[in-house]
Amino acid sequence: MTEQPEQQRHSFERGTDGPKVIVAGVDGSPSSLRAAAYASGLARRQNALLALVYVQPLVPAGAALGAPVAGTTEEIAEELIAEIRQAAERVKGIFEVRWEFHTFRGDPYNGLVTAADELTADAVVVGASESAGHRFVGSVAVRLVKAGRWPVTVVP
Repeated sequence: MTEQPEQQRHSFERGTDGPKVIVAGVDGSPSSLRAAAYASGLARRQNALLALVYVQPLVPAGAALGAPVAGTTEEIAEELIAEIRQAAERVKGIFEVRWEFHTFRGDPYNGLVTAADELTADAVVVGASESAGHRFVGSVAVRLVKAGRWPVTVVP
């Protein structure tokens, strides 16, 4: 048996026969839910796994001043899972989509990058930012596109 050159011994190759894993960032905002719906359609048509990712924000020590912020972000994650399950049940038998829900901690950009890397994403779908301040700082979507590591679809 001949040994393959280093370049040919890939355990993972993006986009060869269509996407296998599509990551969609969700945070409960209307644009993120539209992005999840769009990604769901892509996953269904491509027979890909839809990985829905919620990134729980990190709260700096003392910033919450005793407020139960960690519990609040857990509640958001639970509400998102419940909403996604309800939507999946409504279309069961009509549209079949394989999906998983993942929670990561950190800022949205780094959380989505980590998720896409760990899940070996072939594509990332996010909603357009609804914050006016992102015109100056740069939105998560723009930063993901600039990273240039996956095809990124931004849903309005």
